[in-house]
Amino acid sequence: MKIQLIVVSKTDIPYLQQGIDEYSSRLRHYCDFDLVVIPALKNMGKATSTEVKEREGVLILKHLERADTVVLLDEHGKEYSSVAFADYIQKQMNVGTRTLAFVVGGAFGFSPAVYAAAHHKISLSQMTFNHQMVRLFFAEQLYRAFTILHHEKYHNE
Repeated sequence: MKIQLIVVSKTDIPYLQQGIDEYSSRLRHYCDFDLVVIPALKNMGKATSTEVKEREGVLILKHLERADTVVLLDEHGKEYSSVAFADYIQKQMNVGTRTLAFVVGGAFGFSPAVYAAAHHKISLSQMTFNHQMVRLFFAEQLYRAFTILHHEKYHNE
């Protein structure tokens, strides 16, 4: 199974990027993992949040294939424990999901078109996090899920 993490705009905080790079590298041991960075929009200073979401949505949808299982990392999504998230990943593998595309939106969230394309929504927490931090938290949780599935010592429970 291929797993994509699609994000809007680059990570400009060096320590977060280092962590993302570390977990991306570790994930490649378990799956075909790809981090897709959609460039930040330019000349949007006077745009409304709705306009920004619409433009970002068009760019996000260009990176998705019809057969992809699309999962939005969204504050209104379902929360999982690490073990339950590992089970979710296993179920996706069991049903033959070819590409599991997780999407982190920009600062304003997702357009209606992106919500319509999604199969699932996951929330990492009820707390609000900077969208750059979410990338690192998610990459770590995805790595943790695979170590749980492989009965490795990374996860202590």
